[in-house]
Amino acid sequence: MVARVERGALGSIPLAKIRRIAETLGARFDTLVRWHGADLGRLLDARHAAMHETMAVLLGSLDGWQFEPEVSFSIYGERGIIDVLAWHPGRRMLLVIELKTEIVEVSGLLGSMDRRRRLAPQIAARFGWAAVAVSTWVVVADSRTNRRALAAHANVLRAKMPIDGRGIAGWLRDPAKRFDALSFLPHRHAVTVRRPVAPVRRVQAPGASRD
Repeated sequence: MVARVERGALGSIPLAKIRRIAETLGARFDTLVRWHGADLGRLLDARHAAMHETMAVLLGSLDGWQFEPEVSFSIYGERGIIDVLAWHPGRRMLLVIELKTEIVEVSGLLGSMDRRRRLAPQIAARFGWAAVAVSTWVVVADSRTNRRALAAHANVLRAKMPIDGRGIAGWLRDPAKRFDALSFLPHRHAVTVRRPVAPVRRVQAPGASRD
């Protein structure tokens, strides 16, 4: 097997065995995933940027909203980035928007949203925004993988973020009270001013029919 590795004949050798050989030699074996000629990291970055553009067009087309993209923070050792921090001065409502191209860990997502909500008033003060309430909205790229990941935790997610795509449109037009939402956004969707609210989809419980 070592001789086959030395010759570069790796196609028939399981990755776990290649890693063990590398560890024995004091080396590290890394894999790089590529998708249609581009590495996966750059592909996800491109999708994330596209979601940013969609949200910018959406919020820019609605009356009363201001927003800041990619807001970094470091408060008492807690660091991170808010994808979009939106502000409605009429209602003095802050909206923390998290854009997810891939769902990796649901518990980590819930924890990070709690932290962003807690810190949001201090972060918003940098822009002169004094909020009376903070709402959150997790926007997930629509894919089979993400739907499976979220469906597996549908009850927990709905308890934490009960508002779905059907409730977001009206709330954005008049954010009279705090809300927490989770919805899908097709990553290829383009929002236009003629359609001020992007078509978002509900997270469905396991076994439910797809919209």
